[in-house]
Amino acid sequence: MLLFKKKFLAAIREGTKTQTIRLWKRRMMKAGQRSYIPGAGYICIESVEQVALDDLTEEDAVRDGFDTLGALRAEIAAIYDPATTDGKKPFRIRFRLLPPEQQKKVIPGPTEPDPA
Repeated sequence: MLLFKKKFLAAIREGTKTQTIRLWKRRMMKAGQRSYIPGAGYICIESVEQVALDDLTEEDAVRDGFDTLGALRAEIAAIYDPATTDGKKPFRIRFRLLPPEQQKKVIPGPTEPDPA
């Protein structure tokens, strides 16, 4: 599950926010994984890669739902207090919201016995 501030949920639902930067001690997700964003729905993780914060680009800012790289950097600084980031590395997570027909979670039912 990925948690987001409420201010980002509309952009995720609209498909204009397709990336997030997270600071983790280790990779917590992998490409192809299905995950859930409360308030937005199920997503498919397209890629997860470690990235240096200094290497973020304007394209990263736009994919992350920001107008400028400076705005993205400011949000990262506001979310991640330097005192709590010791040993954590930045990861770029790219995702796509699954279409409505794929939003229901499929729970496998019990297996029918094989009639022999």
